Amino acid sequence: MEYFKLTPKHRNPAISLFLGLSFLFLISFFVVSNYSDQSKNPISIAFHHLQNHQKTGESSDSCTGFQSFADYRSKCAYVRTHGSCSGEGYFNYLEIFYCTCSDTPVLGYAILCLSLVVLFCVLGNTTAEYFCPSVENLSRLLKLPPTIAGTTLLPLGNGANDVFSSIISFMHSGAGEVGLNGVLGGALFVSCFVVGVLSILISSRHVKVDETSFVRDILFFLFTLCCLLMLTIFGRVTLWSAVCFVCIYILYIAVVSAMHYFYSKNTRVVINPPVLDEFGATATSPLLGYVDEEKGCHVSKKQGVQSGVHVPILTGILSSNSSPTCSNFWKWAVYILELPLFLPMRLTIPVVSEEKWSKPFAVCSVTLAPILLATIWNTTEVAASAEACLPVCVSASLIGILLGNLTLFFTNKSGPPKRFLFLWLAGGFLMSITWAYVLAEELVSLLISLASIIGISPSILGLTVLAWGNSIGDLIANLTLALKGGPDGAQIAISGCYAGPLFNTLIGLGLSLVFAAWSEFPSGYVIPKSSDLYETLGFLMAGLLWALVILSKNNMELEKCLGIGLLAIYFCFLFLKLVMGV
Repeated sequence: MEYFKLTPKHRNPAISLFLGLSFLFLISFFVVSNYSDQSKNPISIAFHHLQNHQKTGESSDSCTGFQSFADYRSKCAYVRTHGSCSGEGYFNYLEIFYCTCSDTPVLGYAILCLSLVVLFCVLGNTTAEYFCPSVENLSRLLKLPPTIAGTTLLPLGNGANDVFSSIISFMHSGAGEVGLNGVLGGALFVSCFVVGVLSILISSRHVKVDETSFVRDILFFLFTLCCLLMLTIFGRVTLWSAVCFVCIYILYIAVVSAMHYFYSKNTRVVINPPVLDEFGATATSPLLGYVDEEKGCHVSKKQGVQSGVHVPILTGILSSNSSPTCSNFWKWAVYILELPLFLPMRLTIPVVSEEKWSKPFAVCSVTLAPILLATIWNTTEVAASAEACLPVCVSASLIGILLGNLTLFFTNKSGPPKRFLFLWLAGGFLMSITWAYVLAEELVSLLISLASIIGISPSILGLTVLAWGNSIGDLIANLTLALKGGPDGAQIAISGCYAGPLFNTLIGLGLSLVFAAWSEFPSGYVIPKSSDLYETLGFLMAGLLWALVILSKNNMELEKCLGIGLLAIYFCFLFLKLVMGV
């Protein structure tokens, strides 16, 4: 079993069991429900709906009219006869709720919530296990300076979920406000709730934060929010304005590099803390190692090409008192349950880690990766015709077979390849982005469907559910660093609470606006008019200003006053959003 290492070392066995069983249950439910729905005759239902639809006079191009019907029978017919209700994901969640679960709404809510949890967990696992190591090792291979790597790759690793979710939401028609509010809601959660809790818990230690770095990050964040507010007031984002918005982060990197150069002679800067996985377990090594000004970037020799030691999570699942036969049985049982959840990624994402290297998996991944890319391409509107699909599929299959044969004959079983390492890492980077794209697309589609069912604006779920789900890792990691890492850990945690959201805002929202403006070129992308955005920006600025004023007044010492004020700001914001959403 150790030859086929699929899952990370540090995940709790109970969580692994939960994810495996949940995934199998959801897949079985979707397959069975789809088969049962096809066996039903929808003619009478559709006829009943069309009669009601003629009375309402609603346009068939929208998916908002089903809320005007009182019974699930009419709502089911509506979502089945309107193509716009199918969503952008691979499952029609509205049809599942109103048609399959029409007799038991509680089951429908349970199915959607369970799907939401599984998608969050799998998306987090994909970015942590494949995307972040690929980016990290590409930076090592390209020999990026530690300061540049620390201000780009570490926030990218921690905020990859926000970036992908934001980009996908802007690519969906009418769903831009979900990604916009998701990123800003996550920034508000981290900068107010996480910093507030952190300040209260460590107030008795009289920890002081570095004034120069703190003021720099706060001022850049405020400047970024002011620019975003100006774009929102203007109402339309052109391609050039979106590019300029992203370039603010380049300016930030330049300032950090300049400060690093001038202060490096007298200080030892820790760029990266130990990274925690999405379930709060401490990883064996930092994302980029630690950076010493004199020694440079430190990398353990045992890390190989990709950092982190990965062994099956099944070790320790049973107590030491269990018999060997029983223990082996349960290990195989859990292993089989995990296969459907993690095997597709392992079979399509090239991995060249010393610990996870497997020649059969390497051959399969380079063979199936082009086919997966072609399949996803064929599901887009760009390649909707059969004439466009066939050449793409044939070309992808031939490329996959060629790459598979090259891998089969020119790699060894004993270890990963040493030549063409850049191509291997680039392939892993591309395929990890592909899987994150698929998962984020399904996640956003589910959130939009859930908002339609509940009857609230999708932006409310973006500000709450999406923001909390993508920021829970920051909460666990920063609190653990602050409580167990001493003064340096507290400094790193506070810096991460502002540098991470700054990255997500400038890169996550910035790239989303660039892609959206490019698709609407030359007219530009119209930002959805909503008071939610102004309120979120206002509360976020209030939290930043409160932290800046209180810390400056208290000689940069973390005290309860800072935490209580930040928590009050966040809970006032949350109360306002929930009241307005009901």
